[in-house]
Amino acid sequence: MAALNGRGRAPGSGLAGASGSAGALLSLLLLVPLAGCGPRPPFEVQTLADAGLKPLPAEQLRACAAKLRLPSELPRPADATNFGARQRRDAFGREVPHKPQLIVLHETVISAADTARRFATPHPRDDDQASYHLLLDREGQRLRIVPDAGRAFGAGMAAFGDFTVRIRPQSVGSLNNVALHLSLESPPDGRGDGDAHSGYTPEQYRVAAGQVLLWQAAFGIPMSRVTTHEAVDRSHSRRDPRSFRWESFDAAWRQGAQRCGLTAYDRGRATL
Repeated sequence: MAALNGRGRAPGSGLAGASGSAGALLSLLLLVPLAGCGPRPPFEVQTLADAGLKPLPAEQLRACAAKLRLPSELPRPADATNFGARQRRDAFGREVPHKPQLIVLHETVISAADTARRFATPHPRDDDQASYHLLLDREGQRLRIVPDAGRAFGAGMAAFGDFTVRIRPQSVGSLNNVALHLSLESPPDGRGDGDAHSGYTPEQYRVAAGQVLLWQAAFGIPMSRVTTHEAVDRSHSRRDPRSFRWESFDAAWRQGAQRCGLTAYDRGRATL
């Protein structure tokens, strides 16, 4: 369930067509008095506390991936309209968080093949743009949609606790600048808007846990910052991944962490 407005912009905010020109002009007018000694920007830059976990070197990550027996990634690149670069500064020139600090879990609602086709299709309208970094099909194959260094449009209006990232005055706040998005293909009985379905396969849980562990080790992300689309969504419209069983994921994660000697990435406490 990638957000239809996955870029984290307010619907109807004047970013397309004739209204887009007006919105761009408004943004420029807002910036002019702020460039010198004018009024303060209308919002503060928010940050997450240092997690205290150092990223592992590439050779250790490769060794861990081999121990986890993860399938090779299959390229399914998104069209350039459906993702972007992690933005280093906001509209006022201030540095904003732009490195991966969170992992957000999703589900597709449609098939993996249809999801990949949708992301590969150009979408000029902001409201239609969406993507994940990785997609796991029912067999646990890893479909690479957006590089980790890129900004996937996986969650529009979103926050982790009170933390969010805003780039410009009209931004509603989003986590895409600091998130890694991982989605699981929904089962056939989940291809709709029902409250629940039959769930995910053991191989999806195993590969999802392994992928999350590799991302944690690569970027120094604690388990307390692994979350779901439903948990971070602030539009009150996202419920994915439905029927996700944390106990199944956690069991697979603990097994992988012990195999790779990375149990420190779950410190067993709730923290931002």
